[in-house]
Amino acid sequence: MDTATTDAYLRRLGVERPARPTPDALRELHLRHLRTVPFENLSVHLGEEVVLDEKRLVDKVVGAGRGGFCYELNGAFAALLTALGYDVTLLAARVYGEGGRLGIPYDHLALRVRTDDGDDWLADVGFGSHFHLPLAFGERGEQRDPAGVFRVAESGADAAGVRGGHEAADAADLDVLREGRPVYRLEIRPRALADFTAGAWWHRTSPHSHFTRSLVCSRVTEDGGRITLSGRRLTLTAPDGTRRERETGSDAEVLGIYRDEFGITLDAVPTVRGGGTGGRARTGQ
Repeated sequence: MDTATTDAYLRRLGVERPARPTPDALRELHLRHLRTVPFENLSVHLGEEVVLDEKRLVDKVVGAGRGGFCYELNGAFAALLTALGYDVTLLAARVYGEGGRLGIPYDHLALRVRTDDGDDWLADVGFGSHFHLPLAFGERGEQRDPAGVFRVAESGADAAGVRGGHEAADAADLDVLREGRPVYRLEIRPRALADFTAGAWWHRTSPHSHFTRSLVCSRVTEDGGRITLSGRRLTLTAPDGTRRERETGSDAEVLGIYRDEFGITLDAVPTVRGGGTGGRARTGQ
């Protein structure tokens, strides 16, 4: 990323360029990203290609004013952090599903970020409802966050009886837990962005992927809650977890929510793939 693109990215987030890659600056960037850049899977249903190329991802977030899902959001965020002087490592994860089953390899992309004091942090702006602030990567106790209590723990054996990584504790796979329940399993071996191509393809095309079965556009609100548009259902989640849901009415109302709440301008209401033809996204800032 060049200086002009980095500055444009920071303008979208509404933050000043940090003087140094500090933990405090990382926390601010992480939270502002969650509040500003929506977690959304509209490309899946608009017939848009998802290409895991750094420039394409940054162009989508900065130039087109869009969001994306994990590979896109964390891929773009990694580029921004690197441009700001952070040492960033891409990590692969498998998400826990029903019955505690782990998802496909390269199911999720998360980031290990080293700050100027030598500490490592787990950053993730691409999981939807998740921690608001980076987690201390090496901490194994509970970590309190506005979104709940999280913990990073060494993982046990998988369904095949294999313990991921190596027997050495500093190389073992890690489970990220929220309120005591495992969310995803991290492999701590560094990965390249292109490694996630097959996972992104599966999530974009498989009938078993939840991304192909539903529409979602969601972001953290300024008060620490969340606003989510799932198809035509609007959900407002308060910081204490209470929810208010309602069905939206006209197409104009739905398009207005995309525009006013998420900064995304569409020419028609998107529909789930196979259920009709969605609209085409236009520049959304």
